[in-house]
Amino acid sequence: MDSNLSDLYQEIILDHAKRPLNRGVLEGATVTVPAENPTCGDEVTLQLRVADGRVEDVRFTGQGCAICMASASMMTRAVKGKTCQEAGALFQQVHDGIQTGSPMPKGEIGALGGVREFPQRVKCALLSWEALREALGLRKGSSGTVTTEDGDLS
Repeated sequence: MDSNLSDLYQEIILDHAKRPLNRGVLEGATVTVPAENPTCGDEVTLQLRVADGRVEDVRFTGQGCAICMASASMMTRAVKGKTCQEAGALFQQVHDGIQTGSPMPKGEIGALGGVREFPQRVKCALLSWEALREALGLRKGSSGTVTTEDGDLS
C-alpha cells in the first residue's frame, strides 16, 4: 500500500475512533445486539430501528480499541437509511474485503481494508459488522449475542 494512502487511512480510523458517529443509546430501537471480543475486551452493543425493510436509524454503545470503535462508527454511518438488503450486501463486501482482500467499498470504509495486514486486529474491525449481520437476521445458527469465540469471526 502506498505510504500516503496508508497515512490517510490511519487518519480516517483515528478520527472515527476519537469522534465516533452515532454513539449512544437509540430510543425506539427495534433490535439490539450485544457483541464482544473477550480476548481483547472490545464490547459493542448495536441498536437499529428498522421499518419497512429500511434501517431508519442506528447507534452503538461500548468500548474497545481504536479500530473497533472506528469500524462501528463507519458502519453506522454507512448503513443508516439503507434497505436491509443493501446493508446486508455492504456487510458481505466489508467482511470479504477484510478477510480475503477482495475489493472494499469506496469511501472511508475502504480504510478498514488495511486491517487485513494485521490478523490480530481483524476481529476488532469486524465485531460491529457481525453485530449488524445478527441484527439483520443473516447469521446462521444465531445465538443472539455475537462473540469472537463462536467461530463466526475468523
